[in-house]
Amino acid sequence: MTTLTAKMPRPAEPQAAYDVAKVRADFPILSRSIHGSPLVYLDSAATSQKPHAVIDTISEFYRTTNANVHRGVYALSAQATDKYEGVRKKVVRLIGAKQTEEIVFTRNTTEGINLVAQSWGAANLVPGDEILLSEMEHHSNLVPWYLIAKRTGAVVRFLPITDDGCLDLKQWDTRFTSRTKVVSLTAVSNVLGTINPIAEIARRAHDDGALVIVDAAQAVPHTRVDVADWDADFIAFSSHKMLGPTGVGVLYGKRALLERLEPVLGGGDMIRTVTFEGATWNDLPWKFEAGTPNFADVVGLGAAIDYLESLGMDAVRRHERELTRYALDRLGELPELRIFGPSDPERQAGVVSFVHNTLHAHDLATILDRRGVAVRAGHHCAQPLMERLGQSATLRASFYVYNNREDVDRLVDALQFAGEYLSRG
Repeated sequence: MTTLTAKMPRPAEPQAAYDVAKVRADFPILSRSIHGSPLVYLDSAATSQKPHAVIDTISEFYRTTNANVHRGVYALSAQATDKYEGVRKKVVRLIGAKQTEEIVFTRNTTEGINLVAQSWGAANLVPGDEILLSEMEHHSNLVPWYLIAKRTGAVVRFLPITDDGCLDLKQWDTRFTSRTKVVSLTAVSNVLGTINPIAEIARRAHDDGALVIVDAAQAVPHTRVDVADWDADFIAFSSHKMLGPTGVGVLYGKRALLERLEPVLGGGDMIRTVTFEGATWNDLPWKFEAGTPNFADVVGLGAAIDYLESLGMDAVRRHERELTRYALDRLGELPELRIFGPSDPERQAGVVSFVHNTLHAHDLATILDRRGVAVRAGHHCAQPLMERLGQSATLRASFYVYNNREDVDRLVDALQFAGEYLSRG
């Protein structure tokens, strides 16, 4: 593998105006009708839809290049390996990393966080050490730390949020103590859309010697991320939330830290030697990638990165910010709704969560579905946050590159229909 010792230059941002109609034409599923109405897909925070470019790339790979990677001297295997490892270089460029050795392919964000918790946590945490999370975390950034705390005797603590859904950094000095060894936070809340100040948090934590892990599942797909600016030690994100296929994730880690970590999974390809006496580990990043990888879908992730870069990540963020502003204005016209989160598009990604003053979230989502509007209802794998908000569930509309104002209008019309439907008894 070629080691990259300096940041790869990022592609120049496209200069043309963002053409959402053209973008929508790239997504075949948006031509579907649901219950007789055109599909309005507002659940990209759960999983994004896939453009032709990704679907066709995966199909073409299986038709022309399918062979196991790293394991063959024949041409087909070498070609598959080149495509697979080429995606690592694309990830380096996308997030501003320095080396391909810093990029570990996983199944998803959850696996990346578990890898760090189990490997680093098992080696470094002792009874009484503290792990600082926040009240807005997804279960994927809660449960792994509960497991390692139980195993090591460490203690999990929480940084609270304010009533408008932002981290209460005024409480930092009372929640971060001399025993805090890990700070693990989401970059963007999957429920509230809150954009957290990761660079500031990392600086504070590092000043006192703590490790910083970032759940970037809702950040990398939606805005320009620079790992050098953040200076977090580990960052995890998922392909399926950024137009790519399911079953692929990325763990970025600073090379010096990855070198010291022990692998969590053992098997083929993560070893250098195996004897009757034991085994030694492969070089980075392969020592963390045991077994046959999901190479075809990794190639699909590469196509998703190409597509996003063709749009420009700054343009993606601008589009979502404008759409979020419009959604907040339109939803604010409905007095029966209570909206959670910052309600400020400058501090909020394309996620809006709300409740109806009469209808339960699940009932409301069912009625919206009958109008072709797909939204998420439930606790969104963030039950502690629901407890903090005093709700059992919320309705969540989440936007991405292919959504437009008409989608928001259709959502509002469906919500008004639901209220009228209820009043008719």
